[in-house]
Amino acid sequence: MRLDRIIQALLPHDEQFFVLFDKLTKIIVEAAETLRTLPSQGKNEREATVTKIQELENKADSITHVIYTELNKTFVTPFDREDVHLLASTLDDVVDYIDGTAKRFHMYKIKKNSADIQRLTEIIYQSALEIQRGVILIADMRRADELHSILQKINQYENDADSIFDHAIAELFEHETDAIELIKIKEVLVNLETTTDKCEDVANVLETLFIKNA
Repeated sequence: MRLDRIIQALLPHDEQFFVLFDKLTKIIVEAAETLRTLPSQGKNEREATVTKIQELENKADSITHVIYTELNKTFVTPFDREDVHLLASTLDDVVDYIDGTAKRFHMYKIKKNSADIQRLTEIIYQSALEIQRGVILIADMRRADELHSILQKINQYENDADSIFDHAIAELFEHETDAIELIKIKEVLVNLETTTDKCEDVANVLETLFIKNA
């Protein structure tokens, strides 16, 4: 271990970052859980759901801003400053993409609640749960096996999402005869799949944190 890491390990850390990260992950889980109800809802229900997700996204932005602000004021951070910043940013990205997907689903008046769309929203929710578990574990780098299992699950979810996305796009181009509807559904599918990519980005940051600080 490098000398600067030994010194950092011995100095007292400001635990507020772990509290803020915990708040961010709770928002991610709530937003993902809300998103998976959207495809089966009617117009009025969708409006309320999209508004709720927008409010959660605003809360996530506020917490992320607090993290960035505290980085400039805190002498000793739990791990490298750039890693604190990167983790906050990737967590916020997940909420941003959930919000963007919900808005598109509502604005485009998507009528078809396909099994593939429902499966992708479920994968996003399950990934969110694993992100929450993984972020909790970065406060205790000794639980390596548990963290590794979580990261594997998130990566597998992303792989599953790729397969579902490919199948959904193939089915869309084969059966959808309305070109405008095809474009709208395709964009929603792309956003859903990209959201799973953002979840995997969080897993990659957590893995990097463990490698650097274990």
